[in-house]
Amino acid sequence: MTFMIADDVTRAAALARTTFAAAAELDWDKPAGELEWSCWETVEHLIDDLMAYAAQLAPAQPSTTTHVPFGWQHFREGGPELTVFVDRKEGPAGLLQVFEVSAAILAALVATVPADRVSYHWFGPSDASGFAAMGVTEILVHTHDVAAGFGLDWSPPVELCAGALRRLFPDAPAGHEPWPALLWCTGRIDLPGHPRRTSWTWDGTPSA
Repeated sequence: MTFMIADDVTRAAALARTTFAAAAELDWDKPAGELEWSCWETVEHLIDDLMAYAAQLAPAQPSTTTHVPFGWQHFREGGPELTVFVDRKEGPAGLLQVFEVSAAILAALVATVPADRVSYHWFGPSDASGFAAMGVTEILVHTHDVAAGFGLDWSPPVELCAGALRRLFPDAPAGHEPWPALLWCTGRIDLPGHPRRTSWTWDGTPSA
């Protein structure tokens, strides 16, 4: 089984931040690709996921049956559920700073907790390498959504996509490049012989 590490999270986040920065002067209330969320909301959701994964790893004796009980809220009907959100007065620069911080916090937890620590995730309990892969997947896929909303190019490194696939998606179809395969696994596209998924999960089973 592939082990993803803190450096993978850091690298994915740095590449995503560069892409987001190219849209700093654009309208962040535009829809993020085919999502019902805006580009701003999508990055806030991404931030919230990264922070949630870090929080799950943080306790010395984490639960494997329930999440750390932070509160959450919707800012509009149909918007993402958020524990962590960004002051809109700070604009895109503030959004990107909070994104950078959230990724750094997850990377720090992945790097420092015992490798065999197992914590709750709603798709099934996982370990540090699993949460690293989840963070990478969230970053790669939601950057795809935001880039589509802004008409920006986004083609993440093959090795990050391949690592996420091997760690979380054992059912990924063979014979396809890693990035399209990851987009298919997360319901973004169809592939030849593989209709687009209408629902999906990943397998974060702790590493042997």
